[in-house]
Amino acid sequence: MALNETFFVSHGTPAIAVDDSLLPRHFLKSFAKKVLNQRPKAILIISGHWETSEPTVNVIHGNNDTIYDFHNFPKPLYQLKYPAPGAPELAKRVKELLEGSGFKQVNEDKERGLDHGAWVPLMVMYPEADIPVCQLSIQTSQDATHHYNVGKALAPLKEEGVLIIGSGTATHNLKSARPDNKDDSVASWALEFDNWLKEALISGRFEDVNHYLEKAPYGKLAHPEPDHFYPLHIAMGAAGQYAKAELIHSSWFAHTLSFSSFKFTSTI
Repeated sequence: MALNETFFVSHGTPAIAVDDSLLPRHFLKSFAKKVLNQRPKAILIISGHWETSEPTVNVIHGNNDTIYDFHNFPKPLYQLKYPAPGAPELAKRVKELLEGSGFKQVNEDKERGLDHGAWVPLMVMYPEADIPVCQLSIQTSQDATHHYNVGKALAPLKEEGVLIIGSGTATHNLKSARPDNKDDSVASWALEFDNWLKEALISGRFEDVNHYLEKAPYGKLAHPEPDHFYPLHIAMGAAGQYAKAELIHSSWFAHTLSFSSFKFTSTI
């Protein structure tokens, strides 16, 4: 059954997997009932934690390994497993679509599992780990338009019942973060960027979002590196030029990290 939506979720801290005090955890727990009650055939997830020089898919026969690519978190997080089945047929289809759209080199990784930008939100959204999952990398040497075009190439997957999720963070300046932010304050520049992003997406100004470094206030401060923002551009591109964007979650963490999350609904 076809899907009409793509999503960008702010995955934030790995603690979302276990900490009920974090608001995004409650949002993600309700995803399958309140946001998308249609069960996908497979999931293609794009995480800000897998960077390669060329687009790369993980081609896994059997179950995905769980990658613990984070440091200094409580021990129980390193004992969690998310053994979702691999999706080798989807991986081949992703490669086919990208190559057919002019991406000259698309690589396959036959060993890599799911990093925490993939398995942490999926563990909360689909805890049974019974939906096949394929992960696609990002290219931080390229710009946002490159990633938007990756998404455009992948749009046919929606008709094939594949759920496309970009997993990053709406603002991601870790050097300015305050994990002990007891007064729940938000940096003014982060709030200004986040408000700009919401307004630009909801009003359909996707090209402005593609050129956020020139168009947005504090774009470079909100994203000193683009890795956690590019998954949004892929989800946006996969939804289509005339897609309708909707804010589906908004909360803050550590003074500078926005967990704003969006649904993109195709209109044609």
